[in-house]
Amino acid sequence: MVSVLLPKRLRQDFCNVYAFCRIADDLGDEVGDKTLAAEYLAAFRRQLAECYQGHANTAVFVALTETIRRHDIPMKPFDDLIRAFEQDQTVVRYESFEQVVDYCTRSADPVGRLVLYMCGHRDEERQRLSDRICTALQLINFWQDVRRDILERDRIYLPRIDMERFGVSETQLREGRVTEGYKELIRFQVERTERLFDEGEPLLKKLEPSYRKQIALFLKGGRAVCAAVRRQGFDTLSRRPRLSRWQKGRLISS
Repeated sequence: MVSVLLPKRLRQDFCNVYAFCRIADDLGDEVGDKTLAAEYLAAFRRQLAECYQGHANTAVFVALTETIRRHDIPMKPFDDLIRAFEQDQTVVRYESFEQVVDYCTRSADPVGRLVLYMCGHRDEERQRLSDRICTALQLINFWQDVRRDILERDRIYLPRIDMERFGVSETQLREGRVTEGYKELIRFQVERTERLFDEGEPLLKKLEPSYRKQIALFLKGGRAVCAAVRRQGFDTLSRRPRLSRWQKGRLISS
């Protein structure tokens, strides 16, 4: 999330927000017990509320308090992120694409909005464009990690309606059996995701050059993962599509 592409004045604030996101993510995914994870996340949400009441009691919230004050950041995007991780403890299957996108409004879109707040932007237009990019980034991560999600976390983000349409079963995902139906299913999802990137790209022209490159890197990275999935013929079960160090380096230098 934080790189040398950012102006120095924003780097510590980005680090503070990243620390919050990292802890919340780990509480949701690394505890290994859904009941306990839900309790930890509820406690973390209470700490967030105390932070906004002027009673930060832990290092991460003490640091975050300064970032919140400096950029006048509302509590909602932080709260939404925690609620997304809480949702992961109880919802592990999705009926429709609309339900998956609704989840992304809490799991992904708040990150972009936090970035915009730190960059000094509060308008609805930029937030709307940012939401498209962030949702797309979350979606391509889902399509990239289908097998890992089901095997390690018993989660399926592929919509059930779409799985049925292309003749793909949960058993097939667990076994890692690649069929033409599965490839067409992933093609369908990747094309949806690429359209969201297209819709969000006008955001770049509405940002100051001093931090445009950092935001552009997120977009380029997401598009590069889409391209990696295409190069594998939309087979994300046999192996996880990923970018090499050389490819990542090209993204930064381009």
